[in-house]
Amino acid sequence: MSDTTQAGRPAAVIPRHAWQALVVLLAGMFMALLDTTIVNVALPTIRTSLNASEATLSWIISGYALAFGLALIPSGRLGDRIGHKWVFFTGLALFTLASLACGLAQNDLQMIIARVVQGLAGGMFVPAVTAVIQLLFPPMARGKAFAIMGSVIGVSTALGPILGGLIIQAFGNENGWRLVFWVNLPIGVAALIAAALLLPSGSEHATDEARSGIDWVGLLLISAGLVALLVPLIEGQDQGWPLWTYLTLAAGALLVVAFGAWEVMFTRWGKSPLVPPRLFRHPAFSGGIVLALVYFAAFTSIFFTISILWQAGLGHTALESGLVSIPFAFGTIIGASQSNRLAQRLGRTVLVIGVALVTVGLVWIWLDLLLIGPEITNWQLLPPLAIAGLGSGFFIAPNAQFIVATVDRTEAGAASGVVGVMQRVGSAIGIAVIGSVFFGTLVVAGPGPAALAAGFTTSATAAMGISAAFSVLALLLVFVLPKRVDARY
Repeated sequence: MSDTTQAGRPAAVIPRHAWQALVVLLAGMFMALLDTTIVNVALPTIRTSLNASEATLSWIISGYALAFGLALIPSGRLGDRIGHKWVFFTGLALFTLASLACGLAQNDLQMIIARVVQGLAGGMFVPAVTAVIQLLFPPMARGKAFAIMGSVIGVSTALGPILGGLIIQAFGNENGWRLVFWVNLPIGVAALIAAALLLPSGSEHATDEARSGIDWVGLLLISAGLVALLVPLIEGQDQGWPLWTYLTLAAGALLVVAFGAWEVMFTRWGKSPLVPPRLFRHPAFSGGIVLALVYFAAFTSIFFTISILWQAGLGHTALESGLVSIPFAFGTIIGASQSNRLAQRLGRTVLVIGVALVTVGLVWIWLDLLLIGPEITNWQLLPPLAIAGLGSGFFIAPNAQFIVATVDRTEAGAASGVVGVMQRVGSAIGIAVIGSVFFGTLVVAGPGPAALAAGFTTSATAAMGISAAFSVLALLLVFVLPKRVDARY
């Protein structure tokens, strides 16, 4: 291999330990992202095994996503202060223990608590991945490291439903769903040993802003506000929408407003807020984070709906449910692999094309469910899922870069953190809303598999219609983003 670039400059020398550390970091990221999708196919078996409520199924996905998102910003700041190595190590250790606890759960409450802790742990260590890559790799080599990271993201999310289905098929419903969580244990233990040996601390790179501390009051206000909004969305349908659900929604909205007021006041005191209010001086940024929330609400809810319909309603196995996702997975991988090149050539148009394809795919699935009904097969879902997957791949990889480009370059780091949080919050809200619609419209008119299939298909049609509506709204919001991104972002 030549030690010079084509331009005649010396090529960046990347030490061997940097690549070894990258493997460790990506093993952790693989686990965290695998758990965002692998659990979907296990939901019907968890429901049967634990006699879990419909709300519990929503909490398993939403609780993980919300806790993950809320942990992202403070964990990144903490890593900047004390060293990313030990934040990564602690988060990964907690994630591994929480995975064990998920598999040992004996009732709804134990499962929800373990899953929320797992989400918090994932949100602790994932920010360290990008931070340590920045520390270990010189600027000219980071692109390659981040490209490898992007491939791991695509493979882990695509592999989840298939791997979950295979595990449940091999070990049965009662034990299989527990092993879906325990698959993290050997990976986690190996990664912890390697992390202790191979990762640099990075604490010497702490910035003055990082040393100024974490905005704990802001974190408490936004956490309480989002939980207060999420609880009634998940529990309301199950409880028959009593008065407390409406009061809690109102309290959640007030807490979010109080969070905004606190961040403004905290900034005036010369402190470093959790979410810098100056970001919202840019209207395009405000529209961009709404886009992130709405898009992730649309696309993360697809397989929640399909998994429950396919198994609980139509009587297919977990493996068959996992196989349904293959067209979407392949489409995502193909789209993601081309998204950076297309973004450079087409600018914002690649995002427009991506969301348009997702919208076409979701509307097509909705029409299939509406017109074909319980007789629908995986072959009829193959084309729309492949189209939606391709669009999702086009969108997910470059979307954060375009949103961050709406603010000044000096604000890019803070903006990136906010975008990551909004993506997870969108996932949580999307599942909460879709779960409420799905189970709120579920009526089984009589005994027998035909009535069961008809009831679940009707509910899935309503839920998929909401997902498609989210996608249409996301398509309209794409146009708030800049047409091009400065190469410096």
